[in-house]
Amino acid sequence: MPEPSFDDLAAYVRSRPARLGDVRLVAVDGPSGAGKTRFADRLAGVLGASVVHTDDLLDGWDDQFTFWSRLEEHVLAPLREGRPATYQRYDWERGGFSGPPLTVAARDVVLLEGMSAARREIRPELTLAVFVDAPADLRWDRAVSRDGDDSLAYRKYLERWRAAEDRHFAVDETAAHADLIVDGAAPSALSVKGWRS
Repeated sequence: MPEPSFDDLAAYVRSRPARLGDVRLVAVDGPSGAGKTRFADRLAGVLGASVVHTDDLLDGWDDQFTFWSRLEEHVLAPLREGRPATYQRYDWERGGFSGPPLTVAARDVVLLEGMSAARREIRPELTLAVFVDAPADLRWDRAVSRDGDDSLAYRKYLERWRAAEDRHFAVDETAAHADLIVDGAAPSALSVKGWRS
């Protein structure tokens, strides 16, 4: 199969059935620093879709996997029922949820971006599961650069986070169940490493 473009991918998503009520839910998963946000934002732009970032729903570093009930209550359940989703974003500097609520309309396509977005619990309701990956050193450099923190405390948090990611992906078999594996290190906007249609 030739390398697909974002337009090709958007057409594919629109050709697939909605499984979260009337919403085509696209999960963009992968380890920290892999390029998930860049990929999701680019695809959402082509689709005219909203993006929900799982990091916005985490209650700090220790909520890496346990945030799912918050995501279900405030985002997935309303969208499944055809209602707008409303949630408050976590402020990582202040250490709590604050600011104006974000609202996501129950559109025909919504992207869910973040680590564990394509986890086992949601797979039956996904229209497309994408796994973005990149070499570990590049992912580390991106995470430190993105968060602007090279302190020892941050590095310890990041090491613990990455170890937990690795365990989660091994048990959940996320990449093995993804419809699309994307090379987040590639200089091109979309470089596919694996495609299961």
